[in-house]
Amino acid sequence: QLNMAKKKEAFLKEFKEGPLQFKPTYKFDLYSEIYDTSEKKRKPAWTDRILWKVKNLCEVASKEGEFPEEEHLISVTLNNYASHMSYGISDHKPVTGTFRLEMKPLFSDPLVVLNPEGEWSADHDVFIRYSAVPDFPSSAWDWIGLFQVNFRHVNDYVTYAWVEDDEFYSDKESKQIYMSASEIPEVGGEFLLCYYSNNLQSIVGISEPFQV
Repeated sequence: QLNMAKKKEAFLKEFKEGPLQFKPTYKFDLYSEIYDTSEKKRKPAWTDRILWKVKNLCEVASKEGEFPEEEHLISVTLNNYASHMSYGISDHKPVTGTFRLEMKPLFSDPLVVLNPEGEWSADHDVFIRYSAVPDFPSSAWDWIGLFQVNFRHVNDYVTYAWVEDDEFYSDKESKQIYMSASEIPEVGGEFLLCYYSNNLQSIVGISEPFQV
């Protein structure tokens, strides 16, 4: 029924689905792996499905000549598509999909260049110098975070400083902000600085690794 609808309904045509290599997930007797034994005796069916669609920015931008049509900024690969028969609290069995998401940056060069200044330790306040490209859309809500080198998410920061509230010095070429010694990890290790842009909702500059 779903495959028939994908052929007929325009909004479903571009959605993808992985191969159904698991048993039908409906309808089960509660707390069991036995298909419906009630009076209705419904036929087993794959009613629980995961479909996905990726709308690449280039699909829109290429019409205006900004990106080549063949360039895809986002790609998704389905790694695993499975049902979980051990769950019995419903007459359905849950289905999960595990995906790999790859994103190509919109900018090949960083919009902000970051440099830690001097020796970094928890014994004293530390300083960061940064410079941005001309016309960079900065915001009072931008911040610079201290991250361990193996961080995986923007929220994995150890500490951060607001680029305006914690500004220490500014000239035409660059700006300097500080982080309090009390915020620097005493254990030390290898770290990175990342500039988060509130307007662009992403990290737009990453420093070279350095030791604390």
